[in-house]
Amino acid sequence: MRNITDLIEQYLKTTLTRSGKELLEIKRSELAKQFQCVPSQINYVISTRFTLEKGYIVESKRGGGGYIRIMKVESHDDVTLFEQMSHLVGLKIDQQTAENIVIRLFEEQAITKREANLMISALDRSHFKATVPHRDEIRANLLKAMLQTLKYKENR
Repeated sequence: MRNITDLIEQYLKTTLTRSGKELLEIKRSELAKQFQCVPSQINYVISTRFTLEKGYIVESKRGGGGYIRIMKVESHDDVTLFEQMSHLVGLKIDQQTAENIVIRLFEEQAITKREANLMISALDRSHFKATVPHRDEIRANLLKAMLQTLKYKENR
């Protein structure tokens, strides 16, 4: 059985798709009531499952008239997507965020399943025998190098 977090995520993604609009606006309290959970559970889903590296922009206003707006970000072409992802990497990146970027590239069909698997394998923390900050810097440099290489299509 799926957990409440998965159910809320699926509901939001389905609602966004079915609306046919570029954004979904919801009230945190109403959604919490619908799923019989606390509003902080909604916050958790939004902050972990609807991130920029996963292809979403979230706006939030708290308070009585508060709302959450979720917008699916679409890239115009693969080069732009690779550049956006490279910009997100910054000087250091943790493993989960790096994997989210790779998954997004696969979901956007910018890379193949094989390329995604190779990237995720190469970015795994077990390959870096260094302190956490240094490991995150190495991972960022590797990921940016991969993204730079992937920006250009191979002519066979």
